Amino acid sequence: MNVKTYISIFLCALVAVGCSDDKKVGVKIDSDSIEIGAEGGTRNIRITADDQWVALTNDPWITISPANGRGSAVCQIIIDSALLNEPRQGMVRIQNQNNWEERRDISISQQGFDYAITLESPQITISNYAALGERTFDVRVKTNVDFDIEIPEEAQSWLRSEEYQVNLDRGVRPREVTLRFNWEINSRDTERNASIVFKPRKEVQLATQDGLTVRQNASEPIDVGTRAGDSVALLSIARALDMWQSWETSESMANWDNVELWEKDMEGCTDDMVGRVKYARFYMFSTKEGIPFEVQYLTAADELVFYSNTNSNRYSLSTGEYITKLPNLKRLTISAYGLTELDPSFKNLKSLEFLDLSSNNFEEIPSVLTKENLPNLHALKMNANQRIIIYDLYNSTTTNFGGLFQETSSSREFPRRLLEWDKLDTLILSVNYLQGRIPDMKDYTTYTQADINAADSLPQALVGIPKVLPNIKRFSINLNRLTGELPEWLLRHPALDWWDPFTLVFFQEGKDKEGKTAGFTNEPINLNDYYEFYEGKKYLDPNRKE
Repeated sequence: MNVKTYISIFLCALVAVGCSDDKKVGVKIDSDSIEIGAEGGTRNIRITADDQWVALTNDPWITISPANGRGSAVCQIIIDSALLNEPRQGMVRIQNQNNWEERRDISISQQGFDYAITLESPQITISNYAALGERTFDVRVKTNVDFDIEIPEEAQSWLRSEEYQVNLDRGVRPREVTLRFNWEINSRDTERNASIVFKPRKEVQLATQDGLTVRQNASEPIDVGTRAGDSVALLSIARALDMWQSWETSESMANWDNVELWEKDMEGCTDDMVGRVKYARFYMFSTKEGIPFEVQYLTAADELVFYSNTNSNRYSLSTGEYITKLPNLKRLTISAYGLTELDPSFKNLKSLEFLDLSSNNFEEIPSVLTKENLPNLHALKMNANQRIIIYDLYNSTTTNFGGLFQETSSSREFPRRLLEWDKLDTLILSVNYLQGRIPDMKDYTTYTQADINAADSLPQALVGIPKVLPNIKRFSINLNRLTGELPEWLLRHPALDWWDPFTLVFFQEGKDKEGKTAGFTNEPINLNDYYEFYEGKKYLDPNRKE
């Protein structure tokens, strides 16, 4: 072999050796550390290797994909969101599968979540009016701490939150909670504002604490005290009640059905009342609320009627305060509406003379109904307040069935305060669940000789008998569950024969809560004895023979 050939072989060997060394690169990575926030995420690591390798970790919150391979590859390191509010450390090891001593480690540092309450929209603006089912708004809250909702006291009358639950089964990872708020109509001509605070239920340091500002628009202006304002009020009330048939706005209000306007020659009409609403009737509607707030603008009205609410026997409503702001109101009917209470401000209706609360769901006669609160009232109707018909109260387990049941459930006595309301000329309480006896009123004011002298029709024998409801002309208490004896004041009342007593007074039905059959033990067979007592009335006796 010549020298030239030997040198060529030697050089080739060197090249071969050099190429073999370049291929033995082992395991290399382009980064040996990862820092990431509490929310977690994915990071890519480039692996360079000349053999099979495997990626390992002992931390369950770290996932590697792919977890093994041969040669070079890009690995995804997936890091879960944090569970705690403290930092945590982890590690990923890339290791030669055939040589365990050949490895590379990647340290992973993750921040913990700060405690925070954040809102998607920290400001909400709502209308002054919407239909009942539409008066809500939702707020989305991201939080990792349970909280209470604090609504300012001055806003609690018109703003409230529904039940909610913050589910923290994922530690301090923020969770999104949807809160629903309900709001009431704004009847005022000024906007309302509320600043709501979300207060943590445990002591923590909040990195962020958003509050919610709620702004409610002012009421649409109504030209109060004018004919135009009255027409807008009528239409607004009909809208709020969801009345089946409202009025045609293209027609003059003077032509609207069930509406009467003041005319100059009417008694009690002043110049500023001419053309305004005197009487209005709202009927056949569907509402789950009290009387709409726009009613307060009908300040010239002396009579209003609300009648026939859909499914009224299901509701337990209050009138609300707005109906009590009418100084001229003399006659008011709220019938088949679903009422169980009158607003305490009802006592402000000092001009009220006639009140019909029939066919509602009252469990008792509202305490606000007294002769002191309503000094001009002379007619009260509260008949047919039964939600359902129960013939036998003794065998019934039903509750909240109306019919004034609670009024006499404990006293077992007809409400005495009504019998002492001397000014009443009409008292209608038929078709209810009043129980017990009618009080004899023997400790009450009696007829005197002066009373007899002042009225030719009163007999001398009336002296000393309780002077109960002296002005009453219509007295109706039939179809209740009253029992016991009829008192002397009733059997000797000057107006007894006007009442149609065998139909509207004596006739009771069913059984009371004690199992007693309703009815009176001394019910007269006829009125012969009564007409003997009132000799001057014998001409009214239908059985009298000439």
